[in-house]
Order: sequence, then C-alpha cells, then structure tokens
Amino acid sequence: MHDQTLADALLLLHFAVVLFVVLGLPAILIGHRLGWSWVNGFWWRLTHLAAIGIVIAQAYLGQYCILTELESSLREQAGQAGYQDSFIQHWIQRLLYFHAPLWVFALAYTGFGLLVAWAWWRDPPRIRSRRRDDV
Repeated sequence: MHDQTLADALLLLHFAVVLFVVLGLPAILIGHRLGWSWVNGFWWRLTHLAAIGIVIAQAYLGQYCILTELESSLREQAGQAGYQDSFIQHWIQRLLYFHAPLWVFALAYTGFGLLVAWAWWRDPPRIRSRRRDDV
C-alpha cells in the first residue's frame, strides 16, 4: 500500500509538471500581453525552458522520464501493472486511444520546445534588480 501511495503521489507530481510545461507557454504569451509580471520572471521562465529542454533531451536519447520510471517501478512493487510506454504515451493512449513511436513524441516535444524558445526571444524574461532602501 505504501508503494501505491508513493506511485499515486508521483503521478500527481508528474501531471503537475506536464501542466506547467504545456500551460506555461500560453500563460507566458497571454500574460505578457496582459501585463502579468510573474510570467516574465527570470527564474520562472528559466525553469519552464529547462523543463521542456529535459523532456526533449530524454526523448532524443530514447529514455523515458525518471518520474515515469520511478512511478512504474513503485506500481510494480505494489503488485500493479507498470507503464509499457512513456508517461505521455500511456495517458494519451488511454485518453485519446492514440499510439505512436517515441520518435513522434520527440518531434512533438521539439516543436513545442522551439515555441518556448521563440517565446523567450519574443517576450524575454525580466531580471529584477534588488534595491535596498536605506532609511
């Protein structure tokens, strides 16, 4: 039961990371136009860029996400079936009945990563300078 609880927690964390990566781009583009200062924060943008960069690198290296592998291992230890494919492949197939080889996902990740890089160039993040108010 403990392994299953950890696997479920990892599933939620993984889902949050996917949402951050996928919804982060429209948040940046829309938020920049609407003047939301947080979408241009340097660390938020760098984290977003790094997240999609890691996904792209793993896809080209033919590796599944460490969260997928860890969750699958925990599920197997709990007596459940682990993933046969990547996290995204598993859930897309489950939700949309779509199955594709890993290279298709690598291509999709790359396209999305290029959009993130374009957004970085188009609406660059702002680095806030820290000022001390001497009283």
